[in-house]
Amino acid sequence: MIGRLRFRLSKHFGAKNVLDDFALEVRGGEFVTFLGPSGCGKSTALNLLAGLLAPSAGEIWLDDERLDPLPPERRGFGMVFQSYALFPHLSVFDNVAFGLDVRRVPRAEGGERVRRMLALVRLTGFETRYPAQLSGGQQQRVAIARALVIEPRVLLLDEPLSNLDAKLRLEMRAEIKRLHQGLGLTSIYVTHDQAEALSLSDRIVVMREGRVMQVGVPADIHDRPRNLFVADFVGYRNVLPLSITARGADGMVTAEGGGLRLRGRCDLPPGGAVLAAVRPEDLRLTDDAGGPGVARGTVRLVEYQGREYDVEVALESGAVLKARLPTAPKVGSVVGLALDATRVVLLPPEDAA
Repeated sequence: MIGRLRFRLSKHFGAKNVLDDFALEVRGGEFVTFLGPSGCGKSTALNLLAGLLAPSAGEIWLDDERLDPLPPERRGFGMVFQSYALFPHLSVFDNVAFGLDVRRVPRAEGGERVRRMLALVRLTGFETRYPAQLSGGQQQRVAIARALVIEPRVLLLDEPLSNLDAKLRLEMRAEIKRLHQGLGLTSIYVTHDQAEALSLSDRIVVMREGRVMQVGVPADIHDRPRNLFVADFVGYRNVLPLSITARGADGMVTAEGGGLRLRGRCDLPPGGAVLAAVRPEDLRLTDDAGGPGVARGTVRLVEYQGREYDVEVALESGAVLKARLPTAPKVGSVVGLALDATRVVLLPPEDAA
């Protein structure tokens, strides 16, 4: 059984601090995703783990073995790159076998392992083809097979689906999940796509400017973001400034502002400012004239999105709510939008910085 991967890493390039005391423990067989926007340090962290970059400070341990002094080829990690990084002059078979050849695995054993990996990624019969003769999805399967054939202790994947079209991304996402579960791999995955992170991960690490903003299981990241950055990144497109007016015995607070009153959970005391974050899909049309959790405003934009509509509603306070609705109200009409208190996240205002 693969043991614990533990690391604490910092990296700076000149005066720029790209990774700031990034510490994490990954359990054997776990799928962990580094999620964040471009430039947040997630790929740098992966390259440090792989040994492709040297840390400015820190250590990497796998159980009782320290890995950071070792060169990449001695860490036993497999890596899948965004660009596939296949050798164009080598066949599919030889691309997959490359890591085994470097490790001087006997030809008979290596050939059997290559064939087994190609079968696993559903590329049996493609052995003699070259990368230029393959689709993007097939090339990515070759890259995954090459990383797996060395029987890595940890599999590292750096935005492996970003070069594929939408349909292929969904197919390969399912393929990666199938391989991870079937092989019991320990996997660390880098992406800026929240849907990939939520679908694949046992845990998600949300990063911003080289710092960890939140670590949690997908449901925690999706439903209980701890700060405004995480909330915004995972789809809470509506943020309303309110003031806490009361706290109930049940731990729920009442917050008001801009003609809106709602209840939710928050540790801030009465009188304090708070930000209410809500997803567009958690708003619904209502005939209520007002009351708790109801905002009224004028429809200013409707966009058809297939089965649903993206709707913008301008409130009298000047705020704009973005809703995802099953029916389309008329532009210019006055509507009520109900906010489900169980879906609203209340955040302290200092997180807006």
